[in-house]
Amino acid sequence: MNMKKIALTLCLAFAAFIGAQAQNVCYIDTEEILATVPEYQKVQDQLNKLAESYRTALEEELGAVDKLYKDYQNRKATLSASERQRLEDEIIAKEKAVKSKQNTYFGEDGVMANKSEELLSPIKERLQTAIDAVAYKFNCSLIIDLAITTGIVYRDSRFDLTDEVIDYLKK
Repeated sequence: MNMKKIALTLCLAFAAFIGAQAQNVCYIDTEEILATVPEYQKVQDQLNKLAESYRTALEEELGAVDKLYKDYQNRKATLSASERQRLEDEIIAKEKAVKSKQNTYFGEDGVMANKSEELLSPIKERLQTAIDAVAYKFNCSLIIDLAITTGIVYRDSRFDLTDEVIDYLKK
């Protein structure tokens, strides 16, 4: 009976060892890869310019609201209660309008998010195709992206497929 347990344990250990050997975990760095893609740099520049134009417009509007508030603070003592309330309501309404515009431009479903998705989608698809092809070629069961993964304490350069993905994208 004891011999059967030992034999079973050895078989299970051998099966686990074979299973572990069959798995090939590799890694890439998408930041490094995307830095070599000229279209990506152009899209990033375009998105940065668009974001800056929206930021500038919002800052101007916030400046106007701030000026209105400071004027209100300076004149507050001389205003009637109804006039103070009207100006406070106007300032609050303008602040809300600016926050609403900010959300329209930079919110989760805002103009920038949609434009980013529109412009980056073809690049992401090409990148994913390259990653899939390289993973298949090197028989990888898992590829980890160092650009978004934290806590990596060791990596072996033999399993770095970043250059292979870059080469594939250049074809």
